[in-house]
Amino acid sequence: MIQESFVFLEKCSIARENSFWKQGIKDWREFLARDKVTGIAAAKKEFYNRKIREAQQALSEENAAYFVGKLPAKEMWRLYQYFKEDCCFLDIETDSYGNVVVAGISNYYNTNTFVKGFNLERNLLERELRKYKLLITFNGGAFDLPKLKKQLRLEVKMPHIDLKPLCVKLNLKGGLKEVEKMLNLKRPSHLYGNPVELWKAFHASGDREYLELLVDYNKEDIENLKGVMDVVYRKMRDKILEKYLYQQPS
Repeated sequence: MIQESFVFLEKCSIARENSFWKQGIKDWREFLARDKVTGIAAAKKEFYNRKIREAQQALSEENAAYFVGKLPAKEMWRLYQYFKEDCCFLDIETDSYGNVVVAGISNYYNTNTFVKGFNLERNLLERELRKYKLLITFNGGAFDLPKLKKQLRLEVKMPHIDLKPLCVKLNLKGGLKEVEKMLNLKRPSHLYGNPVELWKAFHASGDREYLELLVDYNKEDIENLKGVMDVVYRKMRDKILEKYLYQQPS
């Protein structure tokens, strides 16, 4: 979807992007092939041409960071399909005081878990995140990332897709568990518990069974994030395709 997108261009609003699509300009290649585009001056067209070629170069170099500060945060989902193999999913668990006690980072194949008192350290999280080009969370913009920044001074500067506001836009409201149910995403019955209580029980008893359950709970959160991301991407893309890109130009 990123190569059909124009909102990363300077002063290119959603409305202007829509006008390009309505003219039959469905992607960067078609924009560059046009001598003129209705609604923008010749100088602006040439400026956009240069910026699109820059973006093409960034994609050829698999440089997702190019779009940070250019693509609006709520439109970062458009990067997903192109960078799917280089994305990671992050989810944290906190204790009753709001302190981060578990952080999980996963791609589509493996999950690495970081636990307070064992390996929950900024340098280890940074090293893990550097392996990826795109970060995906559920409510991470308001919860996970601010918590990690405050507690561990972890600054995340990579492109970030926050699924929570996208789900709301698609009328999938509530927390992750509620969204899972609406999308019929299952999890084992023993992993519907309270992660705060699991950490409290581990901290009080030292029984690693509680910690293992908490880690499994976190891994299941992340696993279902993957399913939510796939559904959200498809629904967001299809809304655009059905409204603009499947139509004949006006």
